[in-house]
Amino acid sequence: MLVRDVLREKGNRVVSIDVDATVHEAVSKLVQNNIGSLPVVDHDGLLIGIFAERDVLRLMHNRGEGFSRTKVSEVMTCNPVTCGLMDEVNDVMGQMSERRIAKVPVVADGALVGIVSVGDVIKVMYDKVATENHHLLSYIHGAV
Repeated sequence: MLVRDVLREKGNRVVSIDVDATVHEAVSKLVQNNIGSLPVVDHDGLLIGIFAERDVLRLMHNRGEGFSRTKVSEVMTCNPVTCGLMDEVNDVMGQMSERRIAKVPVVADGALVGIVSVGDVIKVMYDKVATENHHLLSYIHGAV
């Protein structure tokens, strides 16, 4: 199964944030969209980093008061792990597990085209197993 299959199933809507945005703006966007991370894009829309809930917690701990005026570019994870549309989902799952990351931006020709989360991958894999199980049970019981 390929990453493009996951995006086809879940859709390729991506909420991102501009590199010049503040942490306050990023947190607002996270809350408004009920998401845990934001790809950070430059003025040309190219992915340059990722900003996540974990970054907010570190900021609060390290800087305390006034952290919300900090620029996202100062605290984002630069050069995040990415994948392509034609990458195997199993390989992406391995990267997520190995690097302990929950979301991987999907890039095609340098442009951000989607984001794949652990939940997305689990859902697609679960659906695949459920379908296979259904077909096997139908075969065993002789149903068509």
